[in-house]
Amino acid sequence: MFIADSLGLDFLNSIATPVDTPVDWIDDGEGLIDWLAQAKLVPTEKLDALSARAKPGELDELADQARALREWFREFVRKHAGRPLTSTALQELGPLNSLLEQDEVFSRIEPRHDDGNHGLALRTTRRWQSPHSLLLPIGEAMAKFVCEEDFSDVKACEGHGCTMLFADHTRRRARRWCAMAICGNRAKQAAHRSRLKSRQ
Repeated sequence: MFIADSLGLDFLNSIATPVDTPVDWIDDGEGLIDWLAQAKLVPTEKLDALSARAKPGELDELADQARALREWFREFVRKHAGRPLTSTALQELGPLNSLLEQDEVFSRIEPRHDDGNHGLALRTTRRWQSPHSLLLPIGEAMAKFVCEEDFSDVKACEGHGCTMLFADHTRRRARRWCAMAICGNRAKQAAHRSRLKSRQ
């Protein structure tokens, strides 16, 4: 369910109630690995290598940490949604900054393989030392969201019982649903039934 138009919010939507029953896509270590792969936050070969090296239960513990991070971030986003984020919010971002400080990112020159250009390019990469490093790209996505997104555009889906959040980047800022195919259609069907009932 990558519908938020921001990976930071998509992380919050990794637990959601899109159709009546809550679904947690990172309820265990395997779910976390699958979510990271679908989000394209970690190269597949790194996910495979870290999964193979993980001790028994280590990925499940990591998923526990990811869920705790998600719930902390959900409270932060809900508190500030609907209005521009100001520098006063910085004092609340300690848990995220603590995570980001653990990163081992470096740049190096590599071959360029885009648009037929075979020159050189400066690329940023990460040392994937342990399974714990899998939280770092999630923290980076959250930090980008905090620093680059206008919190005035953060909305909750208007679908009955839906818990999804999204960044409304439509021209008129008129988006109402997590996805038209899910909540939008259900709302249209409910409105249609209501109109038919009122005519009878």
